[in-house]
Amino acid sequence: MKMFAVKVEEGREGRDGQPSVGPVYRNLIARHDFPPTDPNLSTAWEIFRASVEKYRRNRMLGWREFLNHQWGPYVWKTYEEVYQETICAGSALRACGIQPGARIGIYGSNCPQWIVAMEACGSQSLICVPLYDTLVIICFTSLTEEEKNRAASIGVKSYSWNDFLHMGKENPSELLPPQPFNICTIMYTSGTSGSPKGVILTHENISTCIRGIDIFMEQFEDKMTVNDVYISFLPLAHILDRMIEEYFFHKGAAVGYFHGDISELQDDLMELKPTFLAGVPRVFERVREGVLKALEELNPVRRKIFGMLYNYKLKWMKLGYKQKDASPIADLLAFRKVKARLGGRVRLIISGGAPLSSEVEEFLRVTSCAFVLQGYGLTETSGLAAVGFPDEMCLIGTVGSAFVYNEVRLEEVPEMGYYPFGDRPRGEICVRGKMVFAGYHKNPELTRETIKDGWFHTGDIGEMSENGVIRIIDRKKNLIKLSKGEYVAVEYLEKVYCVSPTIEDIWVYGDSFKSMLIAVVVPNEENTVKWAREIGYRDSFSGLCSLNQLQDYILQELKSTAQRNKLRGFEHIKGIILEPQPFELQKDLVTPTLKKKRDQLLKHYKGGIEDLYKKLAAVKR
Repeated sequence: MKMFAVKVEEGREGRDGQPSVGPVYRNLIARHDFPPTDPNLSTAWEIFRASVEKYRRNRMLGWREFLNHQWGPYVWKTYEEVYQETICAGSALRACGIQPGARIGIYGSNCPQWIVAMEACGSQSLICVPLYDTLVIICFTSLTEEEKNRAASIGVKSYSWNDFLHMGKENPSELLPPQPFNICTIMYTSGTSGSPKGVILTHENISTCIRGIDIFMEQFEDKMTVNDVYISFLPLAHILDRMIEEYFFHKGAAVGYFHGDISELQDDLMELKPTFLAGVPRVFERVREGVLKALEELNPVRRKIFGMLYNYKLKWMKLGYKQKDASPIADLLAFRKVKARLGGRVRLIISGGAPLSSEVEEFLRVTSCAFVLQGYGLTETSGLAAVGFPDEMCLIGTVGSAFVYNEVRLEEVPEMGYYPFGDRPRGEICVRGKMVFAGYHKNPELTRETIKDGWFHTGDIGEMSENGVIRIIDRKKNLIKLSKGEYVAVEYLEKVYCVSPTIEDIWVYGDSFKSMLIAVVVPNEENTVKWAREIGYRDSFSGLCSLNQLQDYILQELKSTAQRNKLRGFEHIKGIILEPQPFELQKDLVTPTLKKKRDQLLKHYKGGIEDLYKKLAAVKR
């Protein structure tokens, strides 16, 4: 068995009320000790400043302008131009009377001004806080007179972006660079299980992550260059996009921002032609769905040829061939068209934010003509706790092994039956190392609960293979207890049930006072309409979702899925509410990275849930 991590410490059985903990694993690179960090690049500001010195004329930030009723080509600022704006913005903040150590809120969609504001904070030892309210408002564009007056009426001073930069130019301030132990940013978690938490990350956290990526990438044949381009569409307030952009700036590469409408991302991809694509699983599920839909429109012979080429390439990849060498003829005849849908130049795809299904990951590895891998991390681990390897088919469905500067172990969760010394070691994933956050802002109690003896308890349940590879299988906080005492992992069930082609999305709900599970189901529109036509219905999709026949049909599909996956009786869905509108199109039901906000979903569907439970109780009687 090929090893991807090394065991550096044995585990121990629980005693005196303490849980059992599994062995401690490290990345193979850190077998004997963690690699030294770079003393000259010990803060986010030093990293940016060094890149400006080295790559002054390189393209850094790109965006599209709306001209003549359409989005134009990408326009670029160089590293030097961004640096000069940063100096002006930093000086303007000081001219407003803001002192080092103050918290500066940044609220806005991804754009060059966001990055300039972030770097300006670094230039003056200020703390960047995405989505945080502040008494000074600087608009990334220009303000109308009405907006200025409204701000003034509540005691808020406002500036347009250009006015703000001009103020900084007229009032230059000396640089006040931060130290490694200073707070770099307070990033708020997405709030999937309650109120968002302010995660304190130091400059050492950020710079250690950047150094770790450098060291990790050195072991591969394909290298990142200044010609690489990243398309930024995940929120900059989310740790995944933030750390990718920080790394791209470190390497002197370019970042282009989508124009703001995620439904038109394809247009940005075709215009920008990125070489690197990062997203959450839902994004890549839609890529796969788009390709499969296009396949359905081909004649049967061409569909069969595609399937044959897919299986042929997959066979050679499983035998150890790199994706680019597995079947050049299949890439030429079929898969270059998939690559073209992503802009034509993508060579690395990373999925994060939640586990990517094995089916989607395999599909991307075979058809995208790019390296595909999963990573795992949280805001609290500076975005990275574990990472996979390209061209390793045995890692499909996993998140790889411990990252360069981390140690990882599993801790027993007795109430869920997870034990780190079983045939399949399972437990809560715990992380230790220089990339672990300093604590939660103004919440020392939660910090103490989460970090124990230096180990950050992630709340995610993992399964550890003998070779140090981690598979995410559950979420501790998404465990519910039914009235008869059974524990149910709803997030796991959602992944199982969502495989059904009739289901676009599903939210599984259980109540500790009820004995059965129910769900809100968003049916797959195309397959639902197809089903309806076959039995003679010609209603709109919304109208179809009100049919009892469709409810019965989907319940039967859920039952079949549960039986195929050998789910236990109490894990079967007993009743459903059909929702024609995707959760992400409704207000505040999912996070910016498409994770379900369970508290908000419960509030939104509370009436329907109560009615459904009454109906089920009546049937049971």
